[in-house]
Amino acid sequence: MYTCVLWPFSVMLLHLMLLSSVGLSAASQMETPNADRLSLRAFKTLLSDPSGALASWDNASLHFCRWRGVTCRNHGGEPRVTALELESLQLQGKLSPSLANLTFLRRLRLRNCSLEGSIPQELGLLPDLRSLNLSNNQLGGMIPTSLFQNCSRLQFFNLSNNYLTGTIPRNLSNCLELELIGLDNNKLEGEIPGDIGSLPKLQALVIGSNQLTGSIPPEIGKLASLTRLFMSFNHLNGPIPAAIGNLSSLTQLDISNNLLAGAIPAAIWNLTSLAELVLINNNLTGTLPSDVGNLVGLTYLNLHNNRLVGTIPQTLGSLHKLKVLFFGYNKVEARNAAGWSFLDGLTNCTHLRVLDISSNHLGGELPKSIGNLSTTLTWLQMGGNGIAGSIPLEIGNLIGLTKVAMWLQPPPWYYSSPLRWEASREDYGNKFVGEIPATLGELPRLNLLQLDDNQLHGSIPPSLGKCPLDKLNLASNHLTGTCPKKYLSIPSLSKYSSFLKQFVVGSLPLDIGNLKNTPTIDVSNNRLSGKIPSTIAECQVLQYLYMQGNLFRGPIPSFGQLKGLRVLDVASNSLSGRIPDFLRSFNMTYLNLSYNDLDGEVPKDGIFGNASAFSVVGNSKLCGGIPELRLPSCTSQNKSSSVKLIAITSVVGGILCVTFLISLLVARHRIRKSSRLSSVTSCIREQHRKVSFAELLRATNEFSPANLIGMGSFGSVYKGIVDWEDHKIVAVKVLNQQQRGASRSFLAECEALRNIRHRNLVKVLTSCSAVDFRGNDFKAVVFEFLPNGSLDKWLHPPERDKQGSLRMLSLLQRLNISIDVASALAYLHHHVPSPIVHCDLKPSNVLLDHDMVARVGDFGLARILNKIMSKSSQRSTNSATLKGSIGYAAPEYGMGNKVSIQGDVYSYGILLLEMFTGRRPTDDGFKAGLNLHRYVEMALPDQVADIMDPNLLLGTGEGEVHPANPSANWPNIRAVECVTSVLRVGILCSKESPKERRDMEDVIRELHDIRDAFLGLPLLE
Repeated sequence: MYTCVLWPFSVMLLHLMLLSSVGLSAASQMETPNADRLSLRAFKTLLSDPSGALASWDNASLHFCRWRGVTCRNHGGEPRVTALELESLQLQGKLSPSLANLTFLRRLRLRNCSLEGSIPQELGLLPDLRSLNLSNNQLGGMIPTSLFQNCSRLQFFNLSNNYLTGTIPRNLSNCLELELIGLDNNKLEGEIPGDIGSLPKLQALVIGSNQLTGSIPPEIGKLASLTRLFMSFNHLNGPIPAAIGNLSSLTQLDISNNLLAGAIPAAIWNLTSLAELVLINNNLTGTLPSDVGNLVGLTYLNLHNNRLVGTIPQTLGSLHKLKVLFFGYNKVEARNAAGWSFLDGLTNCTHLRVLDISSNHLGGELPKSIGNLSTTLTWLQMGGNGIAGSIPLEIGNLIGLTKVAMWLQPPPWYYSSPLRWEASREDYGNKFVGEIPATLGELPRLNLLQLDDNQLHGSIPPSLGKCPLDKLNLASNHLTGTCPKKYLSIPSLSKYSSFLKQFVVGSLPLDIGNLKNTPTIDVSNNRLSGKIPSTIAECQVLQYLYMQGNLFRGPIPSFGQLKGLRVLDVASNSLSGRIPDFLRSFNMTYLNLSYNDLDGEVPKDGIFGNASAFSVVGNSKLCGGIPELRLPSCTSQNKSSSVKLIAITSVVGGILCVTFLISLLVARHRIRKSSRLSSVTSCIREQHRKVSFAELLRATNEFSPANLIGMGSFGSVYKGIVDWEDHKIVAVKVLNQQQRGASRSFLAECEALRNIRHRNLVKVLTSCSAVDFRGNDFKAVVFEFLPNGSLDKWLHPPERDKQGSLRMLSLLQRLNISIDVASALAYLHHHVPSPIVHCDLKPSNVLLDHDMVARVGDFGLARILNKIMSKSSQRSTNSATLKGSIGYAAPEYGMGNKVSIQGDVYSYGILLLEMFTGRRPTDDGFKAGLNLHRYVEMALPDQVADIMDPNLLLGTGEGEVHPANPSANWPNIRAVECVTSVLRVGILCSKESPKERRDMEDVIRELHDIRDAFLGLPLLE
């Protein structure tokens, strides 16, 4: 017990003695080898050594010069410590000031441990220190200025990858022997001190990933010995100083991810020693001059995401050592052979491995000379342009290709760094036409092929089955024909297999079972028919299976082996039979069986116990299930034959009498329904120009698949050009008359839209209720065309969940959109003669016009309330089915309650949470009682930076960008405060009880105040 009390006191006494010794040493140099031993002992007392790396330090018989990590040299006949090097030894604790007593210490290297606390000021008393490396720890506080007061011999100074704050000390110029300064990946602020330029021997300046501001000091141009300059991921602004062109020894220059503007200085093209030039993610303008060809030693050139214009110079072909060229997300052009001549130049770059020219203004046809590039080329990306014509067959000459992406996708390094993307193009694909070249199947190393969002047609070439594809995406083209068996026999597919939104017909081959390593299979929205192959059960790692929107029939096969299946969507097919029992035992997050012909009892356990996780709407023969479904109870099938006979006898007579009455009632109902429909549509046509089936047929090029822009539960939407308004582009929603509920949806939409006008509602131009040329009923609604598509596509671009976003909405844009949607709902709820409940508010039903103004659309489920009844959140029109979409529909709807304006408020609250967190309410992580509302509620207010959409940490909108530190995750404080306020509004709108939810008028006022505060505008009192 006494030992436990005295030990801390003895340690404290030891430190006091050593600190006194430090003071004496500065005055009289009376240190002894024993002082070195005591200093090392005191240093160890503040450390935790879980791995036992310092066991030798506890050996009393072992001289301290033989302790691990200690190096000694004789001075005056006595051994003195000259180096302490304990790197990557899992040491924990704080640095002891007693290290300052090691007067002869030259090297102090404690890299890659877990040291915390501040750096002792006393380390500045080490007169012979030449190398200080404390990188990759958890040190905080400011950098002691004392380190540079007595640093005449200091050569290597590395404090990278810590949590240091404050500014870069301005007395670095005292250290004239410095060769390396490493301060990257901290939290340093302020400007770069100009006196850094007075270090004649400095070879490496590494200060990236901080929060440094101001301009790059031109004094850096005086560092004649500098070979490496890294200043990326800061907030540096202004132009690149021309003085950098004086650094003739420079081999690596990285000033990416800042706010630098203006043209690239011409002097940079004289740095013939440069091997790497990285200027990505700035606001650099001007052209890339032909002088770039002077950089003959260049191997890596990255100019990604700037505002460069003009053409790409052919002189790039002079860079014979070039291996990587990133030139995406600029505004360079190519309209003809001259503009594409840079490809001819690049054929001289025989070491080229990566070529990325995505998201520019490149157009015209892709030259055949693409096939003359180096056979070492492994990655070719050119999505997000306007390239037309066919894909040259010569591309098959590039036998080294592993990745071909004609659709916009960021490179791999994007996902580990918070980059800013400034993609302004509306179409993220190209305009390639023709067939997919069969020569692609001759590329022996091809593992990624993305040709989605083009206009390719023809069949899928079977030759692709010979490639070792890891990922294949052919979605959103105009491919036809059947699905080739060889495509489904690629065993290497392990990421994604998709050809959704095509016109592929026929049955799905049994060979689909060969995709044993594929977690996602998406064959949705095609014209596949026949039975769903039971061989899908052999896809051992399958987690996501999307088969909705086809013509599949027959029962759902047994997928009992697919224990890892998380999502199954087979909606809008013609499946029949009972719901398989195996689905009850799966740990699924989403199951969609809606709009089929399933019958029998709906289970109540497993996923079927959570009404928000599955959907069975549109299956009229189902019964039972949990009460929230409000399905009819299942009748007993075990009645005795005698009871059946009595029932039959009792009913037969009645049938004959009732049949006639029923036929009369049905006829009367049809007449009334037809009359009501005619009155509604005629009312619309009275206000707008009448349009015929023939006119819509001509406007959409006979409803050409090339003009198909969307598909929903009740029909398809086509892009068309109408003659009656100066060839105006419109959207034509054609109802699928074969789909149950389509006529009711058409009626609801017409009735809701005929008397409402608001800037934030999709404008209806007219409607058409006629017969087509075959005598079939034809119904369509014509809307204004909104070029920026749906909010959903901006919030969740393809593969966002795994790889990040490309079409990024700024924080200010999201604020504006949230106010737009709220204004639309407030109008519908409070400013029309009879309140209208939208019933299906979600991101895919919010469309964006050319100026990114939001318009609410798709009123197919809307309900018009009685004015008196609308005052109560629990009173409205009758409803027996769930209104809305899973995740967005108010919880009371799942329990059979009637629709209300408060249901719309709930949907709006969920939409608001989704907009600012980037998380869908149906995301996989929401289970076991956790939903989006609860997820956000638990994070408020202190953990908002952890849950908000990471893209919102990159800037404040309106072109103002503040790149975040990728490791320290140091967000823009103003942005976090703004998002916190918005999420609070979303939480109040999505309360479980309708009575606790906000009124949309109040929501608008709160959001306006939040936006004004974010913009720094004074709040109105």
